[in-house]
Amino acid sequence: MSEFETQFDIRKAQKNVFGALLESRSRFGGKKIALEEADGRKLSYNEIVRASFALGRALTKNTPRRSTLGIMLPTGAGAMICFFALNAFGRVPAMLNFTAGSANIKAACKAAGITSIITAHQFIEKASLEKLIEELGDELNFVYLEDVRENLGVVDKLYGAIGPIVPWLLRDKAHWDSPAVTLFTSGTEGTPKGVVLSHANLVSNVFQIIQHVDGMLTTRDVIYNPLPTFHCFGLTAGVLIGMLNGVKVVLHPSPLQIKEIPKRIASTESSILFATDTFLSQYARASQNNELSGLRYVVCGAESVKDETRQLLKKKFDTEVLEGYGATEAAPVLAVNQPSHNKSGTVGRPLPGVTLSFEPVDGISGAGRMKAKGPNVMLGYLFADQPGVLQPADKGWHDTGDVVSQDEDGALTIRGRLKRFAKIGGEMVSLAVVENCAQTVWPEFQHAAAVLPDSRKGEQIVLLTTNENADRMDLLHWFQNHGVSELSLPKKVMFAEAIPMLGSGKMDIGAVQKLAMEKLGLS
Repeated sequence: MSEFETQFDIRKAQKNVFGALLESRSRFGGKKIALEEADGRKLSYNEIVRASFALGRALTKNTPRRSTLGIMLPTGAGAMICFFALNAFGRVPAMLNFTAGSANIKAACKAAGITSIITAHQFIEKASLEKLIEELGDELNFVYLEDVRENLGVVDKLYGAIGPIVPWLLRDKAHWDSPAVTLFTSGTEGTPKGVVLSHANLVSNVFQIIQHVDGMLTTRDVIYNPLPTFHCFGLTAGVLIGMLNGVKVVLHPSPLQIKEIPKRIASTESSILFATDTFLSQYARASQNNELSGLRYVVCGAESVKDETRQLLKKKFDTEVLEGYGATEAAPVLAVNQPSHNKSGTVGRPLPGVTLSFEPVDGISGAGRMKAKGPNVMLGYLFADQPGVLQPADKGWHDTGDVVSQDEDGALTIRGRLKRFAKIGGEMVSLAVVENCAQTVWPEFQHAAAVLPDSRKGEQIVLLTTNENADRMDLLHWFQNHGVSELSLPKKVMFAEAIPMLGSGKMDIGAVQKLAMEKLGLS
């Protein structure tokens, strides 16, 4: 164990997710409110457990044990009850990204062997997804929650009534090391891969985080989660951390409701917010009357936090931003800053039980390609070209594909994804550095860098920006005045009406690359 590793007792995480929920109900009381819906409806632990039993039996009729069923629902109690309901009856929920498009959803379902998807008529109508359902309907069967609830039989209702009283007699006791959920990589670099996480992966990550930020969360806190539960950050950090530790979670169906979210954060007296930098900066600017001032901490992941965002939150609301880092394959958190050790520009120290290794990368000094191992690292991948065949992690190690450095205090700094480096003049140049410099020069706009072929140097960097008045010479002067190598200077700066983004708030790297090529006439 290195000087930066902290031990974690895996034995306390050797339980299935539904069992962990039942333990929370016993520990914090069945009447305690666990979730609050967007419409203000509050659900206690008892109500969630009861609904999980009744709905779980109805949803899993005529389905084989350990089979995978898709869930296509927004962040809300419906999605989480379906998640727990399937787990209670030994099935594996697969959280599907309804913003990914029909081709990616079909690929995801093929990889995981999904033939049925649970959704809701009301959601399809509100989100205007009728066309998507039509495109998927020729290959997949849809199960609508409204229809299931309307047709609950006597035995289903009996399970709902008796299950919470004698849960150990009725539920399917899934082993802690068996699959608990299938999630899908964001598709920033191609077709999504299925990531199979075990019960112990999820439960471990929850308690690794709690140990790491010792004392930060209390049962008096209220977590606000607008992030999608089809991404691991929104599922584990945004919901399970609260539900398995007696902290009420307020759910919001979409992170895109920029003006509404600050108002609701204030009205629900939320004290902890999970967000991405992109969304957080928008919430801060949209906030009126100090609506975010009740937040003690904002925990950000999925993309780097800009200094501008951090300073805005501190100045306007006296709220601290804790930046973290993770991957779907790690359930997802690998490192996060702590209230007592919050180093701007880093993603904090590794979580307890996480072991890291750094492989040298040609052309990059002081950092390496990071691999991670720990109780939260996935069972393995699923691919569309080999449906249902689990490809295990390499001896428990996950290759993050990120170039990372670690300082003398153990804090990690993400230098960029290996795939997001350009080789110019024999040196490796990070696209993230280019984007960060552009953000500093033009803070009110969004920017994305891409690597394209160059007939003379092999590769060139181009910058897309939403600033239609952006002048490359302004960027050059800033580079010269701040000692930044001119190798990082984009060869071209091009206006784009919008930077392509995924539903998670991450940049859509593939779409950025395609747009840059189109603008240069290379597509």
